[in-house]
Amino acid sequence: MVRILVDSASDYSIAEAKEKGIFLVPIEITLAGNTYIEGKNLGRDEFYELLAKTKEFPKTAQPSPQTFLDYFLKVKEAGDELVCILLSSTLSGTFQSAVLAKQMAEYDKIYLVDSLSATYPIKVLADYAFKLAAEGLPGAQIAEEVKKLQPRTRFAAAIDTLDYLQRGGRIGKAAALVGGLAKLKPIITLSPEGTLEVLGKCLGRNKAISFLIHHLKEQKLNPAFPLYSIYTYGNTNSDLFEKRLTAEGFVIQGRFQVGSTIGAHIGPEAFGIVYVTE
Repeated sequence: MVRILVDSASDYSIAEAKEKGIFLVPIEITLAGNTYIEGKNLGRDEFYELLAKTKEFPKTAQPSPQTFLDYFLKVKEAGDELVCILLSSTLSGTFQSAVLAKQMAEYDKIYLVDSLSATYPIKVLADYAFKLAAEGLPGAQIAEEVKKLQPRTRFAAAIDTLDYLQRGGRIGKAAALVGGLAKLKPIITLSPEGTLEVLGKCLGRNKAISFLIHHLKEQKLNPAFPLYSIYTYGNTNSDLFEKRLTAEGFVIQGRFQVGSTIGAHIGPEAFGIVYVTE
């Protein structure tokens, strides 16, 4: 049997992971002096509400090698295979913890995939792996197919304010101040190397929506995969964005809330799209 493992940066809910039998490794987050595990003692709306109330930037704690080892030994004992699809190694040490745990487990049927991504693109990859496992493909082949899909699984999002990028050290205070005064809405994505980068800067929400739609039109979308709308907190921007997308002929197959790992950097009222190219 081939099992799938992801970390909580995939934004899989605990309920969905349990339903599919997917192992979900939590990434702890510390905010306002308290440590939380998203989905257990901290809801996503609650996270954004806390984020807005404090000037402290959230701190995440990568899972320890021992945390991964516990899962790996369980799989080894059962004689199963395991495909792990994890948060970008350029954003966190989570992947390295899994590498160390695999060495400790001494089991060659564990396959590690660096998603070079975060949030719902990881979920798209994991859903694909789950589908291939259900079709009976072996773990090694599933891992290779996921690696092929990874560069084509993308997201782009418009940020409502630069404040959170500044708090997280992604931009300087001066840039945040100027951007705020000018009402600039940066459009962000993850680079092929798995780091946050800016696609463009737009003056106001309407131009940000137009930018995202133009960006999407430039992509050769793969119809075999869903087009997801994503948001952080507050539905006003997403409602307008989806209305425009629908008017342009795009079919949205779900709206999903971004969790704390990326949400800490982009803040409330961010909105965007997850897509897969040919």
